[in-house]
Amino acid sequence: MTQARLGMVTRVGMVTGASGYVGGQVVERLLDNGWDVRVLARDPRKLPEWGERVHVVQGDASDDGALREAMHGAEAAWFLIHSMGSEEDFAEQDRHIATTFAHAAKDEQVGRLVYLGGLHPEGEELSPHLASRVEVGEILMASGVPTAAIQAGVVLGDGSASFDMLRCLSERLPGSVGPRWLDNTIQPIHVDDVVHYLVAAADLPAEQNRTFDVGGPDVLTYAEMMDRYARVQHMGPRPSITAPVWTPRLASYWISLVTPIEAAMARPLIESLHHDTVVAERDLDELVGPPPGGTRTFEQAVQLASGGHDQYRFAKVLAATSAAVGATAALGAVATIPNTGWFKRLDTPAWQPSNALFGPVWTALYADITVISALHLTDLMEQDRTDEARRFAAALGPNLVLNSLWCWVFWRGRTRGPAAVVAAALAASSTDLVRRVGKRRERGVLLCPYAAWTTFATGLAAELWRRNR
Repeated sequence: MTQARLGMVTRVGMVTGASGYVGGQVVERLLDNGWDVRVLARDPRKLPEWGERVHVVQGDASDDGALREAMHGAEAAWFLIHSMGSEEDFAEQDRHIATTFAHAAKDEQVGRLVYLGGLHPEGEELSPHLASRVEVGEILMASGVPTAAIQAGVVLGDGSASFDMLRCLSERLPGSVGPRWLDNTIQPIHVDDVVHYLVAAADLPAEQNRTFDVGGPDVLTYAEMMDRYARVQHMGPRPSITAPVWTPRLASYWISLVTPIEAAMARPLIESLHHDTVVAERDLDELVGPPPGGTRTFEQAVQLASGGHDQYRFAKVLAATSAAVGATAALGAVATIPNTGWFKRLDTPAWQPSNALFGPVWTALYADITVISALHLTDLMEQDRTDEARRFAAALGPNLVLNSLWCWVFWRGRTRGPAAVVAAALAASSTDLVRRVGKRRERGVLLCPYAAWTTFATGLAAELWRRNR
């Protein structure tokens, strides 16, 4: 374990990115080791409740004055931030922040910089986000302050975006047809092992100014990771097929549809998987020592990261929504009799679809409602947004009731005016469902056909009422 005191002097460390997943755990480990920790944060309210254990300097990482205040007297500083958005100028922003950080560290005589970058192959053209992370490491190493640029691949841990993506794809899909990067090799590592290396790097000799690769013992493809995750969770195999037509943008939309990860966040995660990301050396183990007991295997990392998580939650929610929508469809089918003489005698508009079209359309729409609702509810429940989940369920229930009620009012009751009113209420309710799921654009787009069809049905029902008074 890192010695936190040299004689009677408390070691001072400064951490950027403390509100992030890895950064917050680095702060915790430093505190456990007795460090006096300072953190730089734009919004201190987003930080964990460390209280007086941590000195918070409010400011942006590009704010030279705030950086110097936080770094003053620090023995080591951790650079644990990087852009994960889709802004066109993210590389320039990262470059500016890294340069400002490097100059402040040099002027404040910080003894050691520690940076978390990404594993990448040598000699290949890198994705924009991964190339930017490499450039940030180079800027820090050129600062004149000894820098340990630690390079890791997929980080596995409860709360890691990379792990959440892997977990949800494995739990929510019985298999996958995806991009070629599913077959690229990856060396994942558990978050506790990454934190060990990041904290221990503060004790590297001053002459060590370089990159260090870190990773767990297993080298896997992403497809193998999905399959092994499912097997660890006793969910059965997850077969996969690669297809050449997937672009990073298209893949990010698919990830955003199926998982809680938004497209803007998913894209850099996906781009980092376009390369083989494996460890080329383990020199850091020789210099500071490996984690106690060694780095965790993939299976151990999954078990630690998913402890207490219900891996069958999506399956349970999907079963519940399927039952509700299935009952709606069955009740509507019982009431619907399109070939009666009564209906054939009605004056219908020329734009009324063929009766044969309604069955396939409603089957597709029922499947759409089922899957989108299950994804939305599962995300809300897993994020402990139970009130929102209840409100969505409370909106979905009446929608399904109106759906089947229309069939009974129109076909069995043969009352065209009330049927038009019920149809209008169903269209309004369907539009509200789209609004609720539309906070995730991909899901809103896929549910739009339901609202569009019920709106069309409202117009048709009103026209039948007008023509047949």
